[in-house]
Amino acid sequence: MTLLITVFAAIIATLIWYKNAPDNSMRYGTLCLMYWGASLMWLVDAVFEYAELGAEYFVPAGEDMLNDAFLGFCVVALGMIIWLVILFVKDPQGIIKKTLSGNKA
Repeated sequence: MTLLITVFAAIIATLIWYKNAPDNSMRYGTLCLMYWGASLMWLVDAVFEYAELGAEYFVPAGEDMLNDAFLGFCVVALGMIIWLVILFVKDPQGIIKKTLSGNKA
């Protein structure tokens, strides 16, 4: 489940990045790389787990699936939080700087 959730997040982030490709102000590429990196990590984990368990890998218990889904959603949420922190630090449109300086123009 973790692999599936992070792959879907990576695909969605990639589509958003591709739609806005010439404009890099929102740093969608960073979000894509984080999600594709997490997907690659879970893929390697799945390969090693399959090598250990064999065919039992494809028949997980319900509790294991729920735990894996929760972990997958946590990874996606953490990626979004890191991306938002990067956006707040870089402030690509200058909104935070304008707000803190008191300029309303």
